Amino acid sequence: MKRLKRPYITAVITTLAIAAALVAVLRPDGKKDEVSFGGTGTTQQAKANPASDVQLPTNPRDWETQRTLADGTTIGVTTLHGEKSGFTGKVWVWAPKEYKDPKYANSAFPVLIALPGSYGFPNNYWWGKDFSLQEKIEQAAAEGKSKPYIIVMPVQNPNRDNYYDGADIPGQPKMGTWMSEDVPNLVKENFRTFKSPSGWGFFGSSSGGYIGIKMALQHPDKFSFAIAGGPDTFPDSPLWKGHEQEKQANNPEQLAADLIKQGGPTKVRITMLMGDKEPAKDLQRIKGFIAAYNKGPIAIDLHMIPNAGHDGYKYGAALFQGPLEKISKYVPGPTAG
Repeated sequence: MKRLKRPYITAVITTLAIAAALVAVLRPDGKKDEVSFGGTGTTQQAKANPASDVQLPTNPRDWETQRTLADGTTIGVTTLHGEKSGFTGKVWVWAPKEYKDPKYANSAFPVLIALPGSYGFPNNYWWGKDFSLQEKIEQAAAEGKSKPYIIVMPVQNPNRDNYYDGADIPGQPKMGTWMSEDVPNLVKENFRTFKSPSGWGFFGSSSGGYIGIKMALQHPDKFSFAIAGGPDTFPDSPLWKGHEQEKQANNPEQLAADLIKQGGPTKVRITMLMGDKEPAKDLQRIKGFIAAYNKGPIAIDLHMIPNAGHDGYKYGAALFQGPLEKISKYVPGPTAG
């Protein structure tokens, strides 16, 4: 089971994050602060080349301020009513300081969708100061070890009753469509993004890592990479009972095999993060997955974390110990002009 190997760690992270989520940023008049990440200025529209890889924002909204970083950038949060999925949930987002730099005013930025472990509901802990994911991305970008990603942090389950495997399980909320359609569409409405899948990918811990892998393998026309800490490689929600065909259509092992059959150049890059103290059977399973599917259009590598078990904090730290820098070499970044 990908989600409950270290239940006390997951519980602590989730409890702290939910408590933090209850703290709103208020102005002196008692109203909530809001932040806008920019619109579709006439200059951008005039200079945009329809044949380019730049997708201009189409319907920007105001976001409630969730956290302000020392560099003045802001993490915003909104409630998204998913047009495609019919699901309504929260989405957090952050844009690096380069995003509002005038020299990048007509440039796209890559998108990193960050997913937490455990249920990922009603909160996504990656926006919090505990992990400082945004500060670390900014620092890595300044050192040339990362692209300046827009970080998107949606909820990944509709409740804490079950895991939905980031999929459209028959008769259940369409969490696969939420993640593959509604969340990316929200980002496209609000930010300058890349049209090609090379500018889109995932970072996730445990259950979030599993969803990231599945999304990249299931939708290589939309996402090109996934960095996954301690993930499963197969769906195991109890809600699949009686729906074996649909379950296999959401099985990363089957999806990888199908993608390999299609052939062609590399479409998806996956990095697995595993602690050296995780159960031997899990390490063996991950190594088996890599041995079977690291070929053709799929490139997979394994990053081992010393003195670590199944731990979201360890996965978050390991992201900056080589994996993000390696993936970023294949991800387009903003260009001045």
